[in-house]
Amino acid sequence: MTSSELIHPGEMIKDEIMARGLTQKELAQQMGVSYTVFNEILNGKRPVTTEYALMLEAALGTNANIWLGLQADYNMQKIKQDKSFMKKLEKIRKIAAVF
Repeated sequence: MTSSELIHPGEMIKDEIMARGLTQKELAQQMGVSYTVFNEILNGKRPVTTEYALMLEAALGTNANIWLGLQADYNMQKIKQDKSFMKKLEKIRKIAAVF
């Protein structure tokens, strides 16, 4: 799945928080994490790590693998938009095709 607009999983976490009538600060407190760091995740400035995915699972009852999968998809889409990196991959593929 490729999209022209990248959507960080933090956006979806924000939607989940709002749907439950919670605030970001309330959830950060419930999870025992820094509000500042949590807010950076929600705003796409930091990735959803395994630790945060597991804390979200505990706090919201959502499966941690959902958040990790969304983060992996985001990472893949983002790197595929990096033309320099894609050129590097193409070079590697050409060399590998010789073998």
